[in-house]
Amino acid sequence: MKQLATSGLVVIKDRKLLLTFSKNKKAWYLAGGKVDPGESPVNALIRETLEELNIWLRPVDLAFYAHITAPAFGESPGVIMEQDCYRCDLAVAPQAQGEIQKISYFSTEMYKMETPVPGVILLMEKLKTEGLID
Repeated sequence: MKQLATSGLVVIKDRKLLLTFSKNKKAWYLAGGKVDPGESPVNALIRETLEELNIWLRPVDLAFYAHITAPAFGESPGVIMEQDCYRCDLAVAPQAQGEIQKISYFSTEMYKMETPVPGVILLMEKLKTEGLID
């Protein structure tokens, strides 16, 4: 089984989770992405956030929240996503760019109407159980 190292940005506003719509995979994901060889998850998240949301984060802005293991959506069967998720409060509004077509905040009920991404579902269940999102 192949593992895919990724990092994800957890931003909560009004009890909803920030998700980004990927033009390539036609689904809503956490902002973030693959960790390049030799790159730390934090540095990957800083790079991806700049590419996808036009926001420059600093390591001090990010607080480790959870590690999510799930089937990698949009990848070959048997690929498992290993994602380090970091919480962050954004000082500026994100702007969709690069492979990101849209940005929106979702409650768990709103997300059920979309194409489900296994890792996002697991994260949302954890956030809801902890009373952080609706």
